[in-house]
Amino acid sequence: MKQTTPSQDLLAGIWKENPVLIQVLGLCPTLAVTNTVANSLAMGIATFAVLCCSSVLVSLSRKVIPNEVRISAFMLIIATFVTVADMCLEALVPTIHKALGAFIALIVVNCIILGRAEAFAFKRPVGRALLDACGNGIGFMVTLLIMGSVREVLGSGTFLGFSLFGPGFEPWVIFVLPPGGFLTLGFLLLFVSWREQRAALRAAGADAGAAARRVA
Repeated sequence: MKQTTPSQDLLAGIWKENPVLIQVLGLCPTLAVTNTVANSLAMGIATFAVLCCSSVLVSLSRKVIPNEVRISAFMLIIATFVTVADMCLEALVPTIHKALGAFIALIVVNCIILGRAEAFAFKRPVGRALLDACGNGIGFMVTLLIMGSVREVLGSGTFLGFSLFGPGFEPWVIFVLPPGGFLTLGFLLLFVSWREQRAALRAAGADAGAAARRVA
């Protein structure tokens, strides 16, 4: 098992191993609910809470859960916290809860949550599991907020329901429709790929320059 520091556990999921932009997980809610910032924020917070709570409980229970039934146990734990999150959203923000619909319940099968339980929380102590869950939850939430901001601003001309451009703005309606989710995610993935290639070229150039100086 790869050895990491607590700071690496926290920060990796935010950018270097972002669950959506790097690992390409959790695409169903990323594409489906990011037509507004409010929906993106609600889904991000709900997923963050479920991820953190389930990782902590999986880590606490790792010595008593038989290896043969670990996936079933993970699903039961995750489903319990998803039910709590669903009830909280329905009580606190019923309008957003109605807009999110079945996608709240589908947090149960979100690959990010089950993946972190299997790959990390089941093998690490509670503190490290919580740091990893926080990092991945923040990374997922930030991606949703970026997607939601772009789609709401371009598709509706608003941000959190407040008009930004006045009555003369002609919205790009495609961005609040399903194809807009694919377009926005595609551009984000393209940007991330461009940054990684640029960083790799800079690193290769730096290595070549260091090798030339050593030869000289």
